[in-house]
Amino acid sequence: MSYFHLKRFFLIPLWFGLLAWPFIGSAGAGRLVLTLIAGSLIAGGISRFASTPRFRQEALRLKGRGKRSAVVSVATSNHSLKVVIFRFRTYFKRFLPSLERIPRKGLQAVGVALLLFLPLFLNNYYLDTLSLAGLYALLAIGLNITVGYAGLLDLGYAAFYGIGAYVYALFSTGIGLSFWLGLPLGGAAAAFFGLILGVITLRLRGDYLAIVTLGFVQIVYLVLNNWDSVTQGPNGILQIGRPEIAGFVFRQPIHFYYLILALLAVISTAIHRLVHSQIGRAWIAIREDALAAEAMGIDTTRMKILAFVLGAGIAGLAGVFFAAKYTFVSPESFGFLESVRVLSMVVLGGMGSLPGAILGAFLLTVLPELLRGLANFRMLLFGAALVVMMLFRPQGLWGKRS
Repeated sequence: MSYFHLKRFFLIPLWFGLLAWPFIGSAGAGRLVLTLIAGSLIAGGISRFASTPRFRQEALRLKGRGKRSAVVSVATSNHSLKVVIFRFRTYFKRFLPSLERIPRKGLQAVGVALLLFLPLFLNNYYLDTLSLAGLYALLAIGLNITVGYAGLLDLGYAAFYGIGAYVYALFSTGIGLSFWLGLPLGGAAAAFFGLILGVITLRLRGDYLAIVTLGFVQIVYLVLNNWDSVTQGPNGILQIGRPEIAGFVFRQPIHFYYLILALLAVISTAIHRLVHSQIGRAWIAIREDALAAEAMGIDTTRMKILAFVLGAGIAGLAGVFFAAKYTFVSPESFGFLESVRVLSMVVLGGMGSLPGAILGAFLLTVLPELLRGLANFRMLLFGAALVVMMLFRPQGLWGKRS
């Protein structure tokens, strides 16, 4: 039996059974697997039998006499199902590229208008969700510099996020540092560690770079979790100062929403201009072919370090906002899974696309909340939607096919 038949008849049913196990129990999952295997074997046997020359001749002879046997009907139905599936896949693949023909400037204008005025009609729960989405959009923009533009796979991005949050938390609770001074300080501290990591990983690329960054985020997590005298260990740091302007303290969700929206607008504008400059073109050249870029006179070492530093600095800014909004930080918020979550947002929206990173962050933050009414099935549906998206449009929602 070939691998194709093994996957079709056994592995795929087992995969569906494992997915359904938490929801329908082991007995129900077992029955589902057996049913899928039996159905696959029956459909495969009928399809294989119907493809033999002898069967085709017999089918044509019966058709000429105006007769249809049960096997002929089943085989014809199976063939029709294949045709329907093929046509659906073809239509879907033709439809998704048509998204690129939609005027994106108009979509961006509509999106900006919604972000500005829609929160005025929402309650605090949805405002808090949108604020969190804006925070992840800021993180996705920073990671998109490293992964999307420079082509450097960074799995330790949450470490810079945590460094920025803890730097502001320590200075805020220790000496009463204001948010507006802590914002550049947290970004600078994270950028400094990004510089160190960039220098260490100069000669690494691909999987080796990913492993080193993965080790970095684990080191930062362990330091934050075990340095009790400074970081308070797993208990975290409480009573962090909130943003304040002329005696007005940011407390309500709508205050933090427009604050993160302002930060997002400033950072997005700066990154947009940077990407369309000589530096951005150098990053793209390094992503496509580092050796060719170096042969053309691009200082690949300096450009890679710059990508790490800028991405880490933006993560540090996001960490300061996180600490000020929730007035509490703990190591659990800055682990490896947080890096994976931000990376998923970048991939879904489209690597190397600034609007795509923002779109992916909002979708992966807002959609799970909208599907919360489906209880346990919401993550299953959400994961299946992501798998379908990656199969039919791997370049992302806003990305361009290379």
